[in-house]
Amino acid sequence: MRDMTGVPIQQMADRVAGLMEERLRVRGQGLAEKLRKGGRLLPRRVRTAAEVLQTGAVMAQNPKMWAQVDQAAVAQAYDTCVRHLGGVDHKDRRKGALIGVLGSIAFSVLVVAVLLGAVLYWRGFI
Repeated sequence: MRDMTGVPIQQMADRVAGLMEERLRVRGQGLAEKLRKGGRLLPRRVRTAAEVLQTGAVMAQNPKMWAQVDQAAVAQAYDTCVRHLGGVDHKDRRKGALIGVLGSIAFSVLVVAVLLGAVLYWRGFI
């Protein structure tokens, strides 16, 4: 395993924050704010890994806390985040959201049509 210092951990956090902005379109300064704003867009294990990375980056800023950073856990968390965010396609996410909205609208129109038909039948018009 490579020897990590505070700067590479911060660089890892910055890289994950950049990927969140690029792939998920989450705005904000730094990983902590992006996790607060867009953490719900990540699966639980990836969100937890990003939180571990953020905690490690904050602890690495203080020389006394640096000794308590679990470097293997931070490296694993970074790999988990990068692996997940690297596979996210924002165009595909947008297309999926549009299909979901159109499906919801179609279902609503179908329910209204069925209810209208039932009321017309019940009133004797059909």
